[in-house]
Amino acid sequence: MAPLLALAPHRSTTAGLLAGAARDRGTEVVILPRDGVPDRLRERGDAHYYGGPHFAASVAGPLGVTLLEPDEGWLDVLPYAFTGRGIRSVRLSEARRGTEPRFVKPPTDKSFPAAVYEDGSALPEPPHPDDPMVQVCEVVTWAAEFRLFLLDGEIRTGSRYATFGRLDPAPLPGHPDEAAIRDFARRLAEACGDSLPGGVVVDVGRMRGTGGRDTERWAVVEANMAWFSNVYAADPAGALDVVLRAAGPHGRVRARDMRFRRSGV
Repeated sequence: MAPLLALAPHRSTTAGLLAGAARDRGTEVVILPRDGVPDRLRERGDAHYYGGPHFAASVAGPLGVTLLEPDEGWLDVLPYAFTGRGIRSVRLSEARRGTEPRFVKPPTDKSFPAAVYEDGSALPEPPHPDDPMVQVCEVVTWAAEFRLFLLDGEIRTGSRYATFGRLDPAPLPGHPDEAAIRDFARRLAEACGDSLPGGVVVDVGRMRGTGGRDTERWAVVEANMAWFSNVYAADPAGALDVVLRAAGPHGRVRARDMRFRRSGV
C-alpha cells in the first residue's frame, strides 16, 4: 500500500504543489472531507498531513499522525547573534499597556495579524477568560526575507518570499544571497539545531540595523510548522520531504523529536 498524504479541505496553491510532488513519488493523496476522517483512512500507520492547525486538531488523532512544531518561545531564547533585536513574550493584556511602536505576533492560532502596532491600545482585547502569550519585538526593517525548509538542520529547499515587506517570491538556488544564507543556516544549526524539530521551516532575513545604524545583518525572522507553511518559489519535492517528517505516523517519530509534538492533537 502506498503511503498517504492527507490534505485539509481548504484548497491552496501550496497544497496543490505538494500533492503533485507526492503523486510523482507514488504517494496516495486524499483531500479530507470537512466532517472528519473516513473509516478507511483511520490508523493506517503510514499517513501524513498538510493543512491548518484547527482542522488538524480533529483529524491528526484518527489519522495516526504526530504533528511537530517549534516551541512557541524558541525565538525568545535564541542568542542575540541570531536574532539581532530585542524579543520577549508577554501576556496580551501586558502588551496592550505598551506605549511605543512594537511588532507583535499572536499565538500559533493567528487570532490577530502579526504586524507593527503603534501602541498597545491597537491590539485586541484578550479573549475571555484567556490571556494568551504574544511575542513583542523591536521594530526593524527586513530588506529581504527567505523561507528555509530544514531537514535535520540542512536546507532541503528555500525561497525568498518578501523584499521590504512586500511579497516577492524567488527560488533560493542561484540567488545572490544564497551563499550567505547557507552559511547563516549552518551556523544556526551548529549552535541551536537541537532546539528545533527535525522537520521545520525557519524564516531568515537581511535585517537593517537598529538604533539608527545603516548596517545590515542576517537574522532569524521566526520558525514555523512545516505542515502549514507556504512553499512560495521553493522546490515542492524538497518541501515535501520536510512536511513528511514534520507530520507523519506516530510510530515513526524519532526520539529527538518527541518533545516537539503538538499538544492537544
